[in-house]
Amino acid sequence: MARIIVDVMPKPEILDPQGKAVHGALPRLGFESVSDVRQGKRFELQVALADESTLAEVHQIAETLLSNPVIEDFTVRVEA
Repeated sequence: MARIIVDVMPKPEILDPQGKAVHGALPRLGFESVSDVRQGKRFELQVALADESTLAEVHQIAETLLSNPVIEDFTVRVEA
């Protein structure tokens, strides 16, 4: 079995209110070194084989179901 990770993040030009809320809370908790926070989603998919056709299928899944391509970018990678 192989595990494929799909990370989905808001595009840089899209406002991220959840990330801003976390960033605003950090100084109140004593954490001063973080300059920005962006919040996204992570999906882990178990597959029998992480070959080229499976990765292409996962890419389609990410594009049509796991992300909104208008406001989000995604990356697909195989976890070792």
